[in-house]
Amino acid sequence: MTAPRTRARRLLAVPLGTAMACALALLPQATASAAPAAPVAATATTADTTSLSYVVNIRPGRDTSARVKRAIADAGGTIVIAYDRIGVIVAHSPNPDFARTLRTVREVQSAGATRNAPLPAQSTTDVGTPKVLTAQEAARAKAADGQDPLEPLQWDLPAIKADKAHQKTLGSRKVTVAVIDTGVDDTHPDIAPNFDRRASVNCVSGKPDTADGAWRPGTGESPHGTHVAGEIAAAKNGVGITGVAPGVRVAGIKVATTAGFFYTEAVVCGFVWAAEHHVDVTNNSYYTDPWYFNCTGDPDQKALVDAITRASRYAERKGTVNVAAAGNESFDLDARSLTDPASPNDGTPADRVVDPHRCFDIPTQLPGVVTVASTGAKGLKSSFSNYGLGVIDVAAPGGDSTAYQTPAPPAVSGLILGPLPGGTWGYMAGTSMATPHVAGVAALIKSTHPHASAALVKALLYAEADATACPDPYDIDGDGTADAVCKGSVDRNGFYGWGVVNAWKAVTR
Repeated sequence: MTAPRTRARRLLAVPLGTAMACALALLPQATASAAPAAPVAATATTADTTSLSYVVNIRPGRDTSARVKRAIADAGGTIVIAYDRIGVIVAHSPNPDFARTLRTVREVQSAGATRNAPLPAQSTTDVGTPKVLTAQEAARAKAADGQDPLEPLQWDLPAIKADKAHQKTLGSRKVTVAVIDTGVDDTHPDIAPNFDRRASVNCVSGKPDTADGAWRPGTGESPHGTHVAGEIAAAKNGVGITGVAPGVRVAGIKVATTAGFFYTEAVVCGFVWAAEHHVDVTNNSYYTDPWYFNCTGDPDQKALVDAITRASRYAERKGTVNVAAAGNESFDLDARSLTDPASPNDGTPADRVVDPHRCFDIPTQLPGVVTVASTGAKGLKSSFSNYGLGVIDVAAPGGDSTAYQTPAPPAVSGLILGPLPGGTWGYMAGTSMATPHVAGVAALIKSTHPHASAALVKALLYAEADATACPDPYDIDGDGTADAVCKGSVDRNGFYGWGVVNAWKAVTR
């Protein structure tokens, strides 16, 4: 996107409060729900149970002034870290008036709470899990010569001509895609050969934690990031599945709390880390908690938009292409108004009507971010995928109910197969699963054009996509009633944007 347009949350039946674009064994009746100098860290104390986390945005490019530091301390705050390159400070404070007080300081451009729940965040109940591939199902997959064992079940690879692209190249080891997500299990046999430890980190607190393995999901935490990482770069090594770009490197940037919340300070840290570690592409299959849409008329929400905008733009200026999921609510994101039913998701949510042209899903809706819609095995927009003319940039396979879009044999499931923590594999679906396909194709473009800027990689991604016409009508469940209205031309429309990404064109043009 070139300007903040509308996007919305991407949540299928996943842990309540988990701001992820999807991870679910989708059923027909399921409801569809994305610097040269190191950061300057200040001394931080352990927050007590009444503290909240805040971002304070000041003029970027210089050290935090003594006046701002004093104002933060006087308001009862403690600086966790200051990202001086982008002018974003992360602070903790038990003072409920902290943000309001800081907004009166002359050098402060915006300030706001990143959450409603006291630190640490509230836990949630897991109400949706991936469909684990059984040994019997795996045994029935008959791989052809040159295929990984489970590749026959991956209908999504030929859907974007990735299988054909692999005959020419698997991608460059000099290209790294960072999965900003719930953590990546780098010990998985499909991920370990391509894992980039140098570019991996834990950013959950808002401050980088580089301890060995800090980027991994803990026991009982979401498998989401591991699945996404495998979709992008699972090695072509005679084990499991094959990624879209199985020759590139993949890194894990963990930003989700154990409860599954993606808070602003963590996302800011993730983008800055990617920028300063020469990451070529970031995959963002989540929305930033706790607000489904962030309305810039609210001073707290405006501060969150400001902070992540600065961080994502900084990454793009450093050469990073940022790719994000469009969401799973079946929303027309170019509508005049939408109902946000779940904000704040770490407090007491209530319905609110918002203008999606003024209230933004972040980072998906930020300037420069590639916004991805999902398609199923028949090439139609997935039943759950958000859409909107001028909002969706490209589309890619994210799966759908097998009953709605049944793949051609030998594939048996309309969902997307990928690795799960602990050395297993399973099916998931959502725009979360579409986004890594686009990130993988972007990595192949960067492999083919190693000196291309982020802007050129995006331009090629759009130009090389296969233009896909609007279905007329779109009746995904076959009940005789249109389930969504697609607007636009063959070349660009609300369902598929510029079209479905094409991996073969990425390595040949």
